[in-house]
This record gives sequence, C-alpha cells and structure tokens, in this order.
Amino acid sequence: MKNSAFAWSVRRELWENRAVWLAPIGTAVLAVLAFLVTVPALQRRVDALSTSTDMEAAHLAVHAPYGAVAIVGFLIAFVMSVFYCAETLQGERRDRSILFWKSLPVSDTTAVLAKAAVPLFVVPVVVFLSAAGAQLLMALVSALVLIGDDAGRALLWANVQPFQGVVTMAYIVALLALWHAPIYGWLLLVSAWARRAVLLWAVVPLLAIAAIERIAFGSLRFVGYLQHLAIGWVHRGLAFTDEVSGMSPLMDALVPGRLLLTPSLWIGLAFAALCLFGAVRLRRYREPIG
Repeated sequence: MKNSAFAWSVRRELWENRAVWLAPIGTAVLAVLAFLVTVPALQRRVDALSTSTDMEAAHLAVHAPYGAVAIVGFLIAFVMSVFYCAETLQGERRDRSILFWKSLPVSDTTAVLAKAAVPLFVVPVVVFLSAAGAQLLMALVSALVLIGDDAGRALLWANVQPFQGVVTMAYIVALLALWHAPIYGWLLLVSAWARRAVLLWAVVPLLAIAAIERIAFGSLRFVGYLQHLAIGWVHRGLAFTDEVSGMSPLMDALVPGRLLLTPSLWIGLAFAALCLFGAVRLRRYREPIG
C-alpha cells in the first residue's frame, strides 16, 4: 500500500507539473530540429575536417552539437528542478489543495518524498532519455548522410562515440542529482515554511551568513562552499587532462571512486535528508495560506 501511495503521489506531481518533464523533451526535440538544418552542409564540413591536421579542432567541430544537447539538457533540468522545489510545497498551501491531499490516506512523509523524487530521480531520467535519444538520432542521420564516405564515417564515429557518450551522460546525470541534492532539499524546506517569495527567503539567509563572515572574520569560506556546491561536481566527479578537447577519453573521464570518497558529497546528502525531515514536519503543521 505504501509503495502504491508513493507511486501515485509521484504521478500526481508529474500531472500537476508537466513542465518539469516536458521542458527537457522539448529541448531535445528542438536540438534535433536545429541539427537537421545543418545536415545539408555536413558532408562539406566533414570533408574539410578529414584533411585537417588540427585534431582538436576536428574533434570539437564534430562533437560540439552532441555536447551542446547534453549541456543544455543539464541546465534545463537544474533550472526546472529549482523552480519546482521552490513552488511545490508553498503552492499547495496557497491554492489550499493541501486540504484535499491531507484528506487522503497519504502521509506527509510520502508526499514530501514524492516531491523530492521529481528533481532527484524523475527529471534526471527524463533528461537522460531525451538527450541520449537526440544524440543517437543525430548520429544516425549523420551516418546516413555519410553512407558513401568511409573516411567521413570514420571521423564521425571516432569523435562521437555513441556508446561511451550515453554511459558518460548517465553518469553525469546521476552525479548532478546527488551533488545538487542539498540545494533541492533546502528549497523544499523553505517552500514548506515560507508564505511567499520562496527563492528570496532561500537566498537571503545565505547572503547574510556570507556577509557576517566577511565582516567578522574577513574571509569568504562560506561563499567558497556555495561555489563548490554549485560546480564542484566537475572537479570531483570528472578527470580532466591536457589531451585533445581538454578532457580524457569519455570513459576514462569518469571517476566514481574519487566522487564517493569526497566528504562534501556525503555531508550534502546528510543535509538534504535533514531538510526533507524538516519539510515533512512543517507540512504536517503548517496551515493553508490566506
């Protein structure tokens, strides 16, 4: 029964917040359409690159559209997850729908965990499937265009590497979800507490802590931690080298062992768990707004 309640709670979130999963899919569709516009010039571009002695430029030129699909998908996922977490718990109090949902046999814990599952699981899965599907479709179209050009196809597969790209994308999507879990947990906590302007209430205390630290101690360690929380996953979860394109081959760039040994990851996950616990308690006792 509990599993069924949790699954239906997640479905309810997706029904009420369709943008969180439609936006990544729409972005991938637009990326494919934009790529199709460039297809007529693909043969000419590959011919020029196949005779180039600058391997880094060739790699970037061939791989750039595929990398752009993934990067834009990651950004869209983060932005949609931030706004979803900031809105979801406050929204149900503002429109008073919380009274209806509380009348159902679904606990506050199940309801909050279902909301947390959206940015931590559902959105990453949707981004992965849509971006990976877009990349594979782009590679298939490119292969069909270059079907009579052995050298061009060799250049394409040497730089695109579909299988390695899909594995790398799955790893990065999971990495981002885990690394940004404290951000989502904090926003859910503030959303459960604030009556309005959730993002403002979420940001102002952080700015106040940074200002107090600067005035009292003359340091900016807290700002450094926030920066680490936002982009530290790049250095802790991926291995950069001086090889072509600035990164080691796709599969070699993944360092899950180093990531799992990073204390800040586990501290962040513990903080996220505390925030979710607080959000459950607040949802249980907070009244509708207005």
